[in-house]
Amino acid sequence: MSRLRLLFRSTSVRLSALYIILFSLCAAFLVVYVTAMSERILTQQVRESINQEAADIRAAYDRGGINLLLRTMERRARQPGANLYVIASPTGEMLAGNVASVEPGVLDQEGWTRMPFRYEPFTEQGPPRPHVATANVFFLDNGLRVMVGRDLGEPGRFRGIVRRALMVALAIMGLGALVIWFGIGRNALRRIDRMSAASTKIMAGDLSQRLPVGVSGDEFDRLSESLNAMLERIEKLNEGLRQVSDNIAHDLKTPLTRLRNKAADALDEDDGEVRRVALEGIISESDQLIRTFNALLMISRVEAGSIAAEMTPVDISAICADSAELYEPVAEEAGLSLVTEIEPGLAVQGNRELIGQAMFNLLDNAIKYAAEGEQDRPILMRLKRQGEELHLSVCDHGPGVPEDKRSEVVKRFVRLDESRSKPGTGLGLSLVEAVMELHGGRLELSQTNAGADVHPGLTATMVFPASARSM
Repeated sequence: MSRLRLLFRSTSVRLSALYIILFSLCAAFLVVYVTAMSERILTQQVRESINQEAADIRAAYDRGGINLLLRTMERRARQPGANLYVIASPTGEMLAGNVASVEPGVLDQEGWTRMPFRYEPFTEQGPPRPHVATANVFFLDNGLRVMVGRDLGEPGRFRGIVRRALMVALAIMGLGALVIWFGIGRNALRRIDRMSAASTKIMAGDLSQRLPVGVSGDEFDRLSESLNAMLERIEKLNEGLRQVSDNIAHDLKTPLTRLRNKAADALDEDDGEVRRVALEGIISESDQLIRTFNALLMISRVEAGSIAAEMTPVDISAICADSAELYEPVAEEAGLSLVTEIEPGLAVQGNRELIGQAMFNLLDNAIKYAAEGEQDRPILMRLKRQGEELHLSVCDHGPGVPEDKRSEVVKRFVRLDESRSKPGTGLGLSLVEAVMELHGGRLELSQTNAGADVHPGLTATMVFPASARSM
């Protein structure tokens, strides 16, 4: 009973019930309309037949008088499905015809009878039963009255047959609609039950659960696909949050401990100059921690989409040129050279500051790790259009990133330098990937020197979507 109540609470079942009610009303109207039209058509055919008979009988009287009229009526009365024929005196007394009697007053007025009238046919056995007919009465010049009529039993039977056939068809369609309605409701309820069961597990904390998706591609499947995409996003964010928490605890414990030890040493130091140097080191460590948290906040803002409203058309060619000009002295200081291949006049819909920060991160990584590789080969910064996309690449010739590690290095605080001997927070590529997701693009990592084992290098490519256009 409870399942039945749930079934009738279903939106699909309610819509189906409304459909059945509207369908029944339309079908009932159709029955009435078809019946009325059938009756009207039959009545029109009967009237046309009677008018034709009356015209023929009047023509026979005009040609041969009363004798030809009687012979014509007798011949027509013997035919199968004959009309009703009556000849009456000027006083209304029946003289001849193929009926036993007619309702009083029928022969008193010329023209069509206003209402169907009763008459009694000739019968060989038993008393006559009254029938219903309609007729056309006309008067001859000698005063005789002639009635040509038609029994309405056949149209009535046809009307009943049509009505019964339509009612039976309506009943069958209604029963079929009820069965289909019940089946659709049960199927919808089963799908909703499966979705509810998956939702219960998700609310219990199992974010790996997904709502069932069928093969029909209907609105339930589209809703499940949208919710599954949302769940996947939530799971990814939760996993990222867990990893961030773990990495923050792991990566910031060492600098905080070092910061605490330096502060303790500075507190115990009597020499003012040594204390000043120690305090400067503490400030430097604090600045590094602040930069780390600023990077985390920036990534969180980008991933949350809170900067999406600041998107404007930006000249990415100019941003590349400015970034290269800014980092060229840094590369020279590290004993490297920076070469650019920038196609002019290219633009994207984006945030200038975020794109610039992403470029700075790629250049900073390239300079940092290229110093371990082939210093005689320059760092290349390339911007070009490829089809409907813009590709911004930074290529170095350093140690590179193994292919199986490329999906890991874009995560927060992940560094291939496990000894943490190099400066950095492990957030650079994470910010670049977040920026590209915000701009509807992607970050691609590949090997610069194909097939090289010693210095394969790393090529980081920011791919902007097809909305890219020229300025």
